[in-house]
Amino acid sequence: MAHQVELSVCCGNLLDRDVTSKSDPFCVLFNEVDSNWVEIGRTETAVNNLNPVFGVKFKVDYHFEEVQKLKFALFDEDKCSSQLYEHDFLGEYICTLGVIVSNKKLHRPLTLANSKPAGKGTITDFFGKSDPYLEFHKQGDDGKWMLVHRTEVIKNTLDPVWKPFTVPLISLCNGDVDRSIKVLCYDYDNDGGHDFIGEFQTTVNKMSEAQNSLEVRDGFESYSSLSMGVCSACFSHVERDYTFLDYILGGCQIMFTVGIDFTASNGNPREASSLHYINPLGSNEYLSAILAVGQIIQDYDTDKMFPALGFGAQLPPDWKVSHEFAINFDPTNPFCQGVEGIAQAYSVCLPHIRFYGPTNFSPIITHVARFATQALQQETAAQYFTLLIITDGVISDMDETRHAIVQAAKLPMSIIIIGVGNADFAAMEFLDGDSSVLRSYTGEEAVRDIVQFVPFRDFRNAPKETLAKSVLAELPQQVTQYFKQRNLSPSNTASE
Repeated sequence: MAHQVELSVCCGNLLDRDVTSKSDPFCVLFNEVDSNWVEIGRTETAVNNLNPVFGVKFKVDYHFEEVQKLKFALFDEDKCSSQLYEHDFLGEYICTLGVIVSNKKLHRPLTLANSKPAGKGTITDFFGKSDPYLEFHKQGDDGKWMLVHRTEVIKNTLDPVWKPFTVPLISLCNGDVDRSIKVLCYDYDNDGGHDFIGEFQTTVNKMSEAQNSLEVRDGFESYSSLSMGVCSACFSHVERDYTFLDYILGGCQIMFTVGIDFTASNGNPREASSLHYINPLGSNEYLSAILAVGQIIQDYDTDKMFPALGFGAQLPPDWKVSHEFAINFDPTNPFCQGVEGIAQAYSVCLPHIRFYGPTNFSPIITHVARFATQALQQETAAQYFTLLIITDGVISDMDETRHAIVQAAKLPMSIIIIGVGNADFAAMEFLDGDSSVLRSYTGEEAVRDIVQFVPFRDFRNAPKETLAKSVLAELPQQVTQYFKQRNLSPSNTASE
């Protein structure tokens, strides 16, 4: 299920393209479709403003399982034309939606085509009636106020009553009902130079009481600050229903671990028939699976350091079989830098181990579960663990694996299994509890479905994005289901 993300844009120190006045900037958002940039929408034009805070928000369907590339382009409006080439280009920034969501707020320089950087007193109407509107701002971690919502303009009145509106709690106050909200009142002017009337600060808790009127002051910090009227919340109601996006915006990190099958059934990696054979293009099914899934998940882990483990191989120097070893051969630090680091460690590892067996899943599941147990004890929604297992064959320790999965279902943890090659994957389908509840050998039922299995052969001729979309489709729902079962709110809602 797609969630809609609202993106707010503000800029500072934009290039001044106009000779006699300041630039009149507007922002255009594009997304990449089949290597082409397709326009999503435009903001309003900020007249004579090099530091605009745009009120129009971009609404984008958010798909966790996809790489959604976005481009924000700024233009100086010169003519009444919808054609962008008619306006002066001010700069642009390109990123993925996943990066924006995981960071909550991005401060980035705009660049021109040549990669050069392109940018980083109040008069109040006392006479006659006003055309007032309100702006609601929340305070960011950097102390700056950010526009969240702007009401409609009420024409020619000193007693405005604005229409009710709905805004997500995470957008309004980061989910913290005691976090300060600043409300600014302006008198609308057609020329864009809206007159400031006054302001006040409140919280969602205070507005929910809907009893007291708040005095609107003129904003000057002095003993003679004037009262400009009062503002009352007629009715306010908060409904809490956190989504996957709320947890990510609240600071939840997706902790990604890869488990790779090095059993003998994969074949000799030096021979072209092996599933571990790296072809002249530098790829195989294992690498394709790692890159397809990892390139999505890495956007949701700030340090991008991922444990990469192997199982079913004999290791030097004593050539004992291991089902839980670091493929970088450093058991105290099995982390790789990003998905590319995992791919590099995998390629280096191949010639230094002996493929063996059997195909045991339970040790590597238990390994990740130990860390998930530590996160569970913190009683916060700060971390969720995802284990990607890539394998070619039948599980040897099915009873132990079933038991490990049933226990892991109680933890902030999900398991993705990708089957490579042409083996019989009926056992994998059994672990993916879409059709029936998984039980351990003791008869204990899994409290939730945490396994997603996909055979790689179904996607051999499809773009890698299709594989990622399929294997990650259930993860957002699994994350929210776990935290809701534990009655955990997004981590930063209480502290921010």
